[in-house]
Amino acid sequence: MGLELVSFAICPYVQRAVIALKEKGVEFDVTYIELDNPPSWFRDISPLGKVPLLKVDDEVLFESAIITEYLDEVYPPALHPRDPLLRARHRSWIEFGSNLLVEQTRAMLAQDEDGFLQQTEALGGGFARLLQAIGDEPYFMGEHFSMVDAAYAPFFMRYEILKEYRDDLEDLLPTRLASWSEQLLARPSVQDSVVDDFSQRFVSFGRSKGSFILSEG
Repeated sequence: MGLELVSFAICPYVQRAVIALKEKGVEFDVTYIELDNPPSWFRDISPLGKVPLLKVDDEVLFESAIITEYLDEVYPPALHPRDPLLRARHRSWIEFGSNLLVEQTRAMLAQDEDGFLQQTEALGGGFARLLQAIGDEPYFMGEHFSMVDAAYAPFFMRYEILKEYRDDLEDLLPTRLASWSEQLLARPSVQDSVVDDFSQRFVSFGRSKGSFILSEG
């Protein structure tokens, strides 16, 4: 089957699917679009007008959770645990990670100091909850990389960039989560999951939206 991901270059949800595909050693293509001015063919095949999309031959899947679930069912090795209850727990924490990405984006796009601090407070609360779910092993599941790790890697990659502009973000991240982040960001599948100029694109996007912390002034 031919696989093609339709992506926006800085989309964290597409990145989750790319990481999963690279962990599985599956060949695929990526087509990048601009969400502010999408091509007509994209509007025709995207029911929600969002990325990611996964084209599987002539079929189109949408929503990142659905895409990664499909990939894990079809292509070994499985990144979800086999036990149904544990698998459901992992899916719950993936959804929690999606909410953290929303809070992170709001912090990045905050227009002033007060808005930024309000969002970092939300992030800190999220970190405290997440800290209760993981142990001292390298990955969420212990020694083995899982779909939860693939889901959180995009968050930590963006967090590393934001820390360059606000020192207080360094202190906000608990030591255990910082260690997890370091493990994830060192993994080849994560390093190779974005375009070469990702950091520049990410910062430029934030500045174009009036980001307070990424402003050049």
